[in-house]
Amino acid sequence: MPIKSIGEYRFRPLDLQENFHGNQLLYVGWDRHLMFCSPFALLVPPSQSFADFLEQVLHPAIAPHPDSAKVDLRNITWYLNDEPFQPNLFASLEANGLRHKDMLRMVTPGLDGIAGSCS
Repeated sequence: MPIKSIGEYRFRPLDLQENFHGNQLLYVGWDRHLMFCSPFALLVPPSQSFADFLEQVLHPAIAPHPDSAKVDLRNITWYLNDEPFQPNLFASLEANGLRHKDMLRMVTPGLDGIAGSCS
């Protein structure tokens, strides 16, 4: 099917970090847990420590999943934009290299969703 161009589409994106009042978007996906069908879009301050992010933001976000109570936050395999990532728990998100609209994925060894179904 042929496609006809309507011309160049120019616009200023509305999701620039400057529009989030000092915060940034961070996308977080939980591999093998498709009860959450897409990554979380979380609004976080870049100055927040990674440990505080886990306890105050991520843990409450995944709490509805039955596996969440079994997650060992110290034993997670992390990927940042599809590259292996080892966070410093005591450093800020910014110091850990997490930027606006980055994609963080977590793999929780031994947890494969509800009854091992990846959901």
